[in-house]
Amino acid sequence: MSALPTKPVHPHFWLRAWLPFLRWWPRVNRDSLRDDLVAGLTGAVVVLPQGVAFATIAGMPPEYGLYAGMVPAIIAALFGSSWHLVSGPTTAASIVLYSILSLHAEPGTAEYVTLAFTLTFLVGLIQVALGAARLGALVNFISHSVVIGFTAGAAILIATNQVKNFFGLAIPRGSSFATTWGTLFSHLDRIDPYVTGVAVLTLVLGVAVRRWLPRWPYMIVAMVGGSLLGVAFQVSGVHGISTVGALPASLPPLSMPDLSLENLRELFNGAVAVTLLALTEAVSIARAMALRSGQHLDGNQEFIGQGLSNLIGSFFSGYVATGSFNRSGLNYAAGAKTPLASVFSALLLALIVLLVAPLAAWLPNAAMAGVLFLVAWGLIDFHHIQQIARTSRAETAILLTTFVATLTIELEEAIVIGVILSLVIYLSRTSRPQVVRRVPDPQHPQRKFSRDPALPECPQLKLVRIDGSLFFGAVSAVRDQFHAFAQLSPSQCHLIVVASPINFVDVAGAEFLTTEARQRRAQGGGLYFIQMKRAVRDTLERGGYLDEIGAKNLFRSKGEAIATVFNRLDPEVCRGCRLRVFLECGQTPGSARIPAPARPQVDGEAGPAVGYDGHVGIA
Repeated sequence: MSALPTKPVHPHFWLRAWLPFLRWWPRVNRDSLRDDLVAGLTGAVVVLPQGVAFATIAGMPPEYGLYAGMVPAIIAALFGSSWHLVSGPTTAASIVLYSILSLHAEPGTAEYVTLAFTLTFLVGLIQVALGAARLGALVNFISHSVVIGFTAGAAILIATNQVKNFFGLAIPRGSSFATTWGTLFSHLDRIDPYVTGVAVLTLVLGVAVRRWLPRWPYMIVAMVGGSLLGVAFQVSGVHGISTVGALPASLPPLSMPDLSLENLRELFNGAVAVTLLALTEAVSIARAMALRSGQHLDGNQEFIGQGLSNLIGSFFSGYVATGSFNRSGLNYAAGAKTPLASVFSALLLALIVLLVAPLAAWLPNAAMAGVLFLVAWGLIDFHHIQQIARTSRAETAILLTTFVATLTIELEEAIVIGVILSLVIYLSRTSRPQVVRRVPDPQHPQRKFSRDPALPECPQLKLVRIDGSLFFGAVSAVRDQFHAFAQLSPSQCHLIVVASPINFVDVAGAEFLTTEARQRRAQGGGLYFIQMKRAVRDTLERGGYLDEIGAKNLFRSKGEAIATVFNRLDPEVCRGCRLRVFLECGQTPGSARIPAPARPQVDGEAGPAVGYDGHVGIA
């Protein structure tokens, strides 16, 4: 007995599995290095103001936003799957981090920073575990509407948290959404005109540069403009304009998460929420970039890359990092060819920090607030919100619920609520598969099946198509529809099911089919299937259900099924029937076939050139 041929294994297969950057390394050449270096420099310039802004959102000292764009970005680029995804600090991850950790420690303190490293470590651990378990498809179950609604709510919260810096008001840190805006409108007379002037100028400059000079780094221009106005006010004797303060001109220092059992227990639920958000954000962006570049994306490898970036980053002063849409899009537009662009960006960012970090001593908090207002506005996806509102009430409900929850409860709870709603909607849709009536169209030369209600059905044989899988959640709906058919036409004891759309059957589904087959045999009929998938048949066979249903009742084509079942019909009923639904009916003595409707509605299920699926009969 000869051995089966085996596919040759590449000698470097396992090496490439553990070191995924070896897969794209052959793409590196002199031209790609030049393009990646230019794209990396562009990305480094952009992440400089963003890192400071995002760290402020997260409640971290500003320099940690820059640290999060260094080591984590390099690890994600080397161990991920995407060529163009750029990882680092993001708005959504930052605000969720703040919402979780502010309950346990004062933002900006050493304790808070340590907890941030601990949470980042946990997120990385969960991400790696999910990737190793090949669960990269999990993010597919998070509705796009959840992400849109959460992001819009997070944008409002970002602006809310910066109200005090924008208007120069004394609002306690951690005040709720309602308290913050209530304080603003009740203390309009206490607004500091100089602080507000700096913030407004920063905001206007950012909007103007973004609109009319799109190639310029609008955040940097806006910050410089706001800083110059702040310096001018200070020179003229105006006091009370606080600044960010000088950033340390140093590389990321080593850090150590607090892995005590108490901390891990307190932060675990929050880490799960952050993981869901971070992976959804990263994989969605990576897919969008892959669609543009034509790259094949490995979702599981992306999970591992993101996880390692957070695991290792937590020991290099990095807090939660994930994919950034702005920087990834810019990276692609700047001509990046390989993930080396992200590596270059992180290295150049470190060099820039060493040179310009002390200049942050001149950056007013009001200018930073103006930039964050810009960030918040850019996060609200008005286009997709309008599309969702016009398209689906269910998706709109998910979006609004997630949005309101984001503003009113803890962010990690809002994310979980959105995910649960997505799963509920998904299960609701999959648990109600359509059972579609099928009738041969006598006016079509190929005898295509139609769902036209005007076409007659055989009094003894009913044909349907089940558009969905048969699992425990769907069995009840299908059973109810079968029961309705039986109540409407009790004489149709024979039932043929077009089974091609059924992708899988679980135990509950198999039990239902067995019971249905048994009941129809007791009535003198039978249950038959056309084009059942191999996986479904194997499931029925392994469980012994196929013995009850009967392997002889499985057919490869409509023609074969109808020809076989037709011979099992009651000939006395056929002789008195005037409908002549099938080609075989022409062989039965009786009246001529009744005319069919002039314009039948055909759903497009194709058949052969002659008869049904190649079945030859008498027309």
